[in-house]
Amino acid sequence: MKIKKKQTDQTEADLTPMIDMVFQLIAFFMLVITFNDNEQHEKIVLPKSETVRPTEKSDEVPLVIHLTKEGRAIFGGREVEVDDMANRLRNHIDVKGEETRRLPVIIRGHRHAETGKVQDLIKICQDQGLEKFALRAKAKVRNQGATGD
Repeated sequence: MKIKKKQTDQTEADLTPMIDMVFQLIAFFMLVITFNDNEQHEKIVLPKSETVRPTEKSDEVPLVIHLTKEGRAIFGGREVEVDDMANRLRNHIDVKGEETRRLPVIIRGHRHAETGKVQDLIKICQDQGLEKFALRAKAKVRNQGATGD
């Protein structure tokens, strides 16, 4: 007597479309995400500080000025001499409007930038009517036995 084997129809789920969709979603979100390039610049290495606190979140978009270790300012993606910042700020205020004077100014100085250049930048901003300032530093991580630069 012949025993017939029962054929079981097991279906396996094809995960290819789901994986494809996941990769498409990842690519989509990578394209539409906006990073605030204004807050970062590859030439700037912030000084370390043990007293750094997270900044308070605000709806205002601050004016960010970077100061390189060579003593040049970067504002709006363009690198200029600190002495030329008065003209750049004046033009920016003319274009964006007088309410720009109420925005906070964030100065991100390279850790090897001269302190005098930071003070010059603050003075130039004050001469243009800007009054709210914040300086940026990186939190110093305490490691026992390790020395920081």
